[in-house]
Amino acid sequence: MAETKYGKYFIRELEPKKARGPGALIARLDDEVIKGSNFYFVFLMPEIPAPKELVGHPPHIHKDAELLFHIGTNPDDPTDLGAEVELCMGPEMERHIITKSCVVYIPPGFIHCPWQPLRTYRPWVFIEVNQGPLHTEKFYPQLMTKEQREQTDWSRWKDEGY
Repeated sequence: MAETKYGKYFIRELEPKKARGPGALIARLDDEVIKGSNFYFVFLMPEIPAPKELVGHPPHIHKDAELLFHIGTNPDDPTDLGAEVELCMGPEMERHIITKSCVVYIPPGFIHCPWQPLRTYRPWVFIEVNQGPLHTEKFYPQLMTKEQREQTDWSRWKDEGY
């Protein structure tokens, strides 16, 4: 297809190697793809009876605010996520179970996670928006138990942008 004046704004080529999410990558965008863009990941989460990993995304912070969208796909009840997702918040790891469509606001520098889909009954959409041009992440493994640290595949999780 010939390049048009505004064709550059239609991102059709994905970089699956940069995707670290548990679902199928639908879209990825940041300042390296389009100058001036914030960081976005969009995943379609598959049906899973139980998590593959025991820990999920470890505790961490970002330099910029983050939004985590959990969106159900039931047309008869879009508030029904079709899944159970665990998300821990703050240095005390306050545990929350998400079963309804929602958005979670994470302030800059706020410790959050582990984040872990526990069960998925029907596919759902997960969108991660970092309100900065590139993804940043600093991990806090010391907030995890020794057993959780040992169960985590640390090759997937590295400090980034710090």
